Amino acid sequence: MNRLAARINDALPQTQCTRCGYPDCAGYAQAIADGEADIHQCPPGGAEGIERLAAITGRPSRPLGEAFGVEGPRALAVIDEHWCIGCTLCLDACPTDAIVGINKRMHTVIEPHCTGCELCIPVCPVDCISLEVATPGRTGWQAWSAAQAGAARARYAVHKARLSAKAATAEAEPESAAAPEAAPAVDEAAARKRAVIEAALAKARARLAPPGDKS
Repeated sequence: MNRLAARINDALPQTQCTRCGYPDCAGYAQAIADGEADIHQCPPGGAEGIERLAAITGRPSRPLGEAFGVEGPRALAVIDEHWCIGCTLCLDACPTDAIVGINKRMHTVIEPHCTGCELCIPVCPVDCISLEVATPGRTGWQAWSAAQAGAARARYAVHKARLSAKAATAEAEPESAAAPEAAPAVDEAAARKRAVIEAALAKARARLAPPGDKS
């Protein structure tokens, strides 16, 4: 990352929400520095964020692009413990590791670590994650702070390192382990996936069943 991109990245809220169209805030910052992206693509930064980027880049300020979302209060993810099946899919999706839990056990959100990125919502197979307004009446940088941005940035770095290590471990496994013995491992993974889906469907059926219907 060059100096301009670093300055731009420092001015971004570090929610890592991807709404700008890039995989993370650093990617968006580099795209702006390279002239590939404009400065009006960050909803969490809002109007004030655009002004900050305009001052850094020398580009004219402009309204937030409609295609990227709207400026609003910071959101907080909340997991409904009655419906969570412990599938763990949201753990890797959360860019700041704000969700904790283990397989087949209820997960929970560590509120101070949640950036409201919403990335956990689409991966939940039972729709047990919702968003609550964390900063009523405050939007953009009025709903966020430099300290929170710095903490989110540090946690994202740890998250990326964890996923990289996980991927490296998977790639480093000897091919021999994936030969004759691979079938049981695949069968076990498929069984776990089926169990998650069946549990999700069972909970969905229970939710939709008429009162008193125990079939």
